[in-house]
Amino acid sequence: MNKFLAVLVVVFMVSCKSKAVVASATTPVTYMKAKNIIASHYDNKSDFSTLYIKASVKYSDERQSQNVTAEIRIKKDEQILVSIRFLGITMAKASITPTSVSYYEKIKGTYFEGDFSALSQWLGTDLDFYKIQNMLLGKALDDLKKGKYTESVVDQLYRLDDKENDNTKKTFYINASDFSINRQEITQTAEERMIQVAYTYIKEYKEATLPATVVIHTYQKNGKSEINLEYDTITFNEELSFPYSVPNSYNRIIIK
Repeated sequence: MNKFLAVLVVVFMVSCKSKAVVASATTPVTYMKAKNIIASHYDNKSDFSTLYIKASVKYSDERQSQNVTAEIRIKKDEQILVSIRFLGITMAKASITPTSVSYYEKIKGTYFEGDFSALSQWLGTDLDFYKIQNMLLGKALDDLKKGKYTESVVDQLYRLDDKENDNTKKTFYINASDFSINRQEITQTAEERMIQVAYTYIKEYKEATLPATVVIHTYQKNGKSEINLEYDTITFNEELSFPYSVPNSYNRIIIK
């Protein structure tokens, strides 16, 4: 399986007027307790049933660099459908639900059907449906309301550090101006792997506050990669279909 396509498929949204919001490095930051920072983060709008995104995607690692387009369809909390295209041709497609991951890729004619456990191990970071959805929406990967965090101010950003797990270090940087996520990092010390997701700026829509760009860095013992997504088109609450079927001639792969 072409790992580049697998990473793009799994790790990934203009019909209404938007307003760009950029965090200012000189904005005065008032100290706040973690619980208040978290509450303010979840006050940001996210009121929609479906979301369609067309994005420009740049991928690079130590061996290759690729530019493709991604079409992302989201039925909130139920399903994500991702199509990766190169020169207008669909090269890979994935259907992601809270309980399953299915994808196929055209280069080698292979497909995968299973859950997140094997896929997380293969890609080098723990994933589930809600983490992928939150990543695309510019929300904290974890539900911050369920954790315990120490708060601090770093470079004019609120910083939250998870204090519950010694091996897995989770850090969230939150803009003081609007309490959107600036970047988030998860490091697993024993496994020697880390994922960082950064958002350059956000846009405010009637239905939700969303990032305009997403930059994902992954670091593992066997290398590192970068995915840069720019959301070119976003529409809300359309009647979306989620067509997905594996071509008959494709071979199933098993990820161990």
